[in-house]
Amino acid sequence: MPANGTYLVLITAASIALLLFLILGAKLHAFLALLISSMALGLATGMPPERVLKSIQTGFGDSLGFIAVVVGLGAMIGRFLEASGGGVALADWLLERFGRERAAWAMLVAAFLVGLPIFFEVGFIILVPLVWNLARETKRSVLFYGLPMAAALTITHSMVPPHPAPAAAAQLLGADIGRTILYGIAISIPVAIVSGIFYGQWIAKRINVGVPEIASAAPQTEKGNAPPVWMVILLLLLPLGLIFGAALATMVNVPMRGVAVFLGHPFTALTIAALASLYLFGLRRGVSRERAMKMAAESLAPMGALLCIMGGGGAFKQVIVDSGVGAVAGRLLVTSSVSPLLVVFAIAMVLRVAMGSATVGIISAAGIVAPIVKGIPGYSPEIIVLALCCGGSGPSHVNDSGFWLVNQYFGMTVPQTLRSWTAMKMVGAFTGILIVLAAHALSR
Repeated sequence: MPANGTYLVLITAASIALLLFLILGAKLHAFLALLISSMALGLATGMPPERVLKSIQTGFGDSLGFIAVVVGLGAMIGRFLEASGGGVALADWLLERFGRERAAWAMLVAAFLVGLPIFFEVGFIILVPLVWNLARETKRSVLFYGLPMAAALTITHSMVPPHPAPAAAAQLLGADIGRTILYGIAISIPVAIVSGIFYGQWIAKRINVGVPEIASAAPQTEKGNAPPVWMVILLLLLPLGLIFGAALATMVNVPMRGVAVFLGHPFTALTIAALASLYLFGLRRGVSRERAMKMAAESLAPMGALLCIMGGGGAFKQVIVDSGVGAVAGRLLVTSSVSPLLVVFAIAMVLRVAMGSATVGIISAAGIVAPIVKGIPGYSPEIIVLALCCGGSGPSHVNDSGFWLVNQYFGMTVPQTLRSWTAMKMVGAFTGILIVLAAHALSR
């Protein structure tokens, strides 16, 4: 390999080390750390200063042009579902249908559906009172019902757009967002079952955790004015159905194909679902227009920091492309015997362990690997996104806010949380990458 190629690879590794130091050591916000690392990488590779800044601007804008719309609409849908009590109503309905003996499966299904539009932390707070009630009534460990619920919420949060991390990864890697959603759901189902049901119930027999004290202080959920369950399910499936219809329309020549493709674009599908949620879960339930608009605005407020991080990841990616590092590393990867899927999985897992946040880890990893793996023969962008998200969904430990949320609301010690929650996350990550590798092998 040419000397300049060696230098480019080494300087990129140094910029990643700088990124980790700035976040972990200097305690800088990930957005600032990504910008500084992008500038340092561009200048160190010999790019003119004005070109470095132009590259950062281009990468930032390109990455947010699509993601901001998808994430914003998804946040609105989740906010109205949460406020209406629809998530709790759906979970209660599933518990009645499944029965107490299969209540763990009911919690898994409820969390999976609720987790499609709602962030992990919000879905967890909505559903954890049901876990406490079941554990109290059956005298089982909280983990018996809690881990299936947590597994389904966390895997959809890491694998399925419009959640920020997979949406950003799909954009950075040039993947089709509709196919990423469908494939992400298809993989998330077996991953949630293996990690949440099989491992979750196995470890629940070995760690008996009683209902925590925090359960007695938790406010009771108001259920009287919740929307009907069929409406909740219909709204959750509406954007998925439209996107799936568009995918089918592109493969076969059907009447009004253009209309189906337009309605099934993520922008259109999620806009329709957001308007339906605003009316059905807001205005129709007696919420005033002013309050409904305030709820929509509230749902977008937390997006600011996330969008900045996503833009920073896009900037870092663009500097790697424009500096020539991506082309050099890509040639190395093509000639290597190691599968690119394993490479992106490992990079995302390392960044997840280091940074704590799955969202930051996945977006950062996508920015790093996008210029390297784009265009590798035989690997679709969607399969690479899924492999990367599997790695980023991996080990959650003491530097992750989700670790402490589970620790406190399940009333566990730190060692118990590591043996249950952290181990469950590892089981899910490795189950996911095995399914991705098998799917890729079968598709060739």
